[in-house]
Amino acid sequence: MIDKASENGPFGRVFKSVAAGAAALVLSLHIAGNALAADRVKVEWWNAASGRLAEITKQLISDFNASQDKYEIVGISKGNYEETMAAMVAAYRVGQQPVLVQAAERGFLTMHRSGAIIPVPELMEREGYKINWNDFVAPVAGFYLIDGKPAAMPFNSSTPIFWYNAEQFKAAGFEKPGETWQEVEKQLYAIKEKGISKCQMALANDFYWSLIENYAAIQDQPYGTKANGFGGLDTEFVFNKSPLIVGQVERLKKWMDDGVLQIAGQGLSPDQLFISGTCSTYVASTAAHAAVEAGAKFKWSATFLPHEEGIEPKNSTIGGGALWVLKGKSEDEYKGAAAFLNFVASPKTQVWWSKQTGYVPVTNAAYEQAKAEGYYKEHPTREIAILQLSRGTPDDNSRGFRFGNHNQSMALLVEEIQGVWTSQKTPQEALDSAAARGNQILRQYEQLHAGK
Repeated sequence: MIDKASENGPFGRVFKSVAAGAAALVLSLHIAGNALAADRVKVEWWNAASGRLAEITKQLISDFNASQDKYEIVGISKGNYEETMAAMVAAYRVGQQPVLVQAAERGFLTMHRSGAIIPVPELMEREGYKINWNDFVAPVAGFYLIDGKPAAMPFNSSTPIFWYNAEQFKAAGFEKPGETWQEVEKQLYAIKEKGISKCQMALANDFYWSLIENYAAIQDQPYGTKANGFGGLDTEFVFNKSPLIVGQVERLKKWMDDGVLQIAGQGLSPDQLFISGTCSTYVASTAAHAAVEAGAKFKWSATFLPHEEGIEPKNSTIGGGALWVLKGKSEDEYKGAAAFLNFVASPKTQVWWSKQTGYVPVTNAAYEQAKAEGYYKEHPTREIAILQLSRGTPDDNSRGFRFGNHNQSMALLVEEIQGVWTSQKTPQEALDSAAARGNQILRQYEQLHAGK
């Protein structure tokens, strides 16, 4: 940083010759520019963006930094969500934590009960920003609410939708996928029997979220007691007691055995299997828009997730992350963090972010602005996630999931269901074991945080 003494030093003196004076002026301007850059308060933000989303995140940071001259957001990628969380915890213990961190929705309770965060509404109010928290899209903000206000700033919010190869469906005589799982099953088997595609559905890497958890929410099935954890730490997993959820795993296993559902092989991803035209459908986040639009060379589309026959579908639930503010930083850094969060929440930024990524706008104002621009008429698949999230009134089974150490119990669920794929366990056995092991994790978390 250049101090006043430096400014009044050799490069601030008046030279006698015109030539020398001009040279000094040029050099002084150069140093002054460096001084202005150095004078900016640097605000570290650790994020989990990768691939195309990493490029868009860098542009978001660049746009904010160019919009004012007081603060500089320094974005640092720390890997995926789990790696970012682990790095943040380790850094916090030695006082080297960032000001802002992006954490997945599964880490909500871990972050909220950590004692390491400053609630975003508290920070924004302290720094003089008036945020209308009631304007945040209810299914998105509702996940993060504590006493009516979100503890973190909803950022990259998504929900899974049903993607399909429109050309292959048309070749099989179908205008689009059916609304129910029963209809979709008939269509996928028809596409297979007619030899239209090598694979009819690619299994999502995050099938536990898109095909199990969201399946439970849409079918209005209890995944855990105490409103899926919203009602207290003494919640228990009960997904294994739902005939519908067990039946969903049985269905997926049958499709896999019949060659309709394919697990991506080594070096491949479900996205690649769909985008290449190999697989006719897959279930993925609405944020897949960026990759599908850039890579698919065929006519594609997307629709709502299927539901069971005879069931009125509920809303789906969110995935993605939020921005958290960590304790232990300077007041100037917090002012910069608040300015950035205000920038992120603005309708202009939200509309841009949603268009670039496929994530849903987190405020109603941004959603209405995009609608007024005619964006969803031109890009109808971009609105599916918002409509699906807003369908009906969220209840205890569809509001979302708030379990302690949710990442650990999720990993156990995946491990158990992989035993189904390899025919080592029945769906019921796998879900029973996943629930029992997951409940042990919940009891450990409850004991650790008892009385807090």
